[in-house]
Amino acid sequence: MAIRIYTKTGAAGETGLFGGARVRKDDLRVEAYGTVDELNAALGLAVALGAPPRVSALLTRLQALLFELGAELATAPTAKRPPTPVGAAEIHELEQAIDTFEAELEPLQTFILPGGSPVAAVLHLARTVCRRAERRLVTLLGDDVGAMADTLVVLNRLSDLLFVMARFANRAVGATETVWTARRDR
Repeated sequence: MAIRIYTKTGAAGETGLFGGARVRKDDLRVEAYGTVDELNAALGLAVALGAPPRVSALLTRLQALLFELGAELATAPTAKRPPTPVGAAEIHELEQAIDTFEAELEPLQTFILPGGSPVAAVLHLARTVCRRAERRLVTLLGDDVGAMADTLVVLNRLSDLLFVMARFANRAVGATETVWTARRDR
């Protein structure tokens, strides 16, 4: 069965969650999974811009992970068959990737400005979208952040990984990172 692009059910300001519940399009849950979707698109842009092969391969795997995370967020809490949540295995994979890329980079001595090559700039942008997704999830969960603690950790580690990958992408093409200089130091 083909997936229909339009369903004629969302034009009145509501959308359906997995599990059947209908919510407003500005619902906190929709904000959270919509931001994850935006992050996924930013990763696709980095791939399309010609990310280094190792970065590109990992970004494609991360896009698949973000689909799973988005499905988790787009599922009504009352759904009878919720998707398998992200967890310890994904956290471990992200931490290993951070360590692997970081081992090939010069240690940071100061803050750097986001930018450099086009791929790195998009990865820096993706990092900020990832941080926003993390904030949206915290808002959604309110006082019950333990309900999706691993999902929060995944987003946190992913933003760190995107920072390291941006630095790696710059190094791969010989782009210089711009060191931040405080106004008082100029």
